[in-house]
Amino acid sequence: MLEAEPVHDTRIDFEQGMTYAPRATLMVIVALGAVFAWQIDTGALASRETIIAAGALVRDRVLQGEWWRLFSATVLHGSGEHIISNAVSLYILGMACEHAYGTRAMMLTYLVSGLTGSLLSIAMGPGPSVGASGAIFGLMGAVIVLFRRHHAKLLVRDKRIGVVVAVWALFTIFTGVMNPMIDNAGHVGGLLGGMVTALLFRPRILERKVVRIVRERYRIR
Repeated sequence: MLEAEPVHDTRIDFEQGMTYAPRATLMVIVALGAVFAWQIDTGALASRETIIAAGALVRDRVLQGEWWRLFSATVLHGSGEHIISNAVSLYILGMACEHAYGTRAMMLTYLVSGLTGSLLSIAMGPGPSVGASGAIFGLMGAVIVLFRRHHAKLLVRDKRIGVVVAVWALFTIFTGVMNPMIDNAGHVGGLLGGMVTALLFRPRILERKVVRIVRERYRIR
């Protein structure tokens, strides 16, 4: 009687090789923290006028030529709770994106998403608006694209990543609906920007399968 050969899972283990100290992600978090410390030191959180003077996103100012606000607003935050929640989300999503796409692609996605978030924000409201949430939503969009397009090639052992991302997204959207002060347009703009940008990249993590096939074919050890 013939014995059936064992079936090997050919999917790529998503968590394998993932570092808990993603270089670019941690650099961005440190930079955001430094800017927030500057905001506190200069009194930028004191009033609407001071946060605008610090670089908040305001439609009229942008239309008058202050285009730099499209980016400056993405490194400012409105409170300690605001930056802490964003830093936690950025760490989780940045770690996943940096691992899957590589440092350069992750940073490009982050910057493009911040810009598209700012653009949709001023299109939908006068401002002022601050926060890195649009860029962070872009990283989430990139993760969604990754698992949507390549779910058959990836093995995700730790389901907590998806749960954390889903809970954060739902919480952010819910609080945005309940609180008119939260810039939902910026979130949506960042999400779409991240998804479109991710479509332009071949995830670095998929190259592991190519390397493995070559090694098996030529018995490279």
